[in-house]
Amino acid sequence: MAFTDVFEPGIFFEAAITLVVIMDPPGTVPVFLSLVGRKPPAARARAARQAVLVSLLVVSLFAVAGQAILAYLGIGIPALQGAGGLLLLLIALDLLTGKGGTEPETAEDVNVALVPLGTPLLAGPGAIAATIVFVREAHGRLGAYVALGLAIVTVHLVLWACMRYSGVVIRVIRESGITLLAKIAGLLLAAIAVQLVADSVQGFITGA
Repeated sequence: MAFTDVFEPGIFFEAAITLVVIMDPPGTVPVFLSLVGRKPPAARARAARQAVLVSLLVVSLFAVAGQAILAYLGIGIPALQGAGGLLLLLIALDLLTGKGGTEPETAEDVNVALVPLGTPLLAGPGAIAATIVFVREAHGRLGAYVALGLAIVTVHLVLWACMRYSGVVIRVIRESGITLLAKIAGLLLAAIAVQLVADSVQGFITGA
């Protein structure tokens, strides 16, 4: 049995690079800090771990059964983009109006880790769509499936490292910097949300 029969390096690097570009690990740091930057280090570490696990679970689920789920529910990628865009827009408005990341309650830590960090920020429509495309390209090849699985895990480890060690940034920018980051992150999230909604509308029009 050849090495490529159990692992295809080309698929691994292509999938890893694509997911890194889409999920943008460094770009998640401002949003992460704007939501949990004022919380204790233990709470930040827990939120980072939970967000990455949620994202890994969602992406893995769609890698295994994404096509079947979308087909069964009659949902297309444009619908996912529209829903994700509207959800991100709500979070962006909270950040821009100063409501995000201000309550230190444990329940909110969990909610923030689930939404918007875990999904749709990390495991968003782009990452889900890319994963489904790579699964289609695998065409039943074991080596391609293994490479794709390792790429997904690798990207999530990078995401976890960026958020887990974001405390270094906090020590530099202080409280006022976190407030500024919240406004910047809100603006960026709003732009991402609008783009997702625009892509959704375009997808519905071209698919009609």
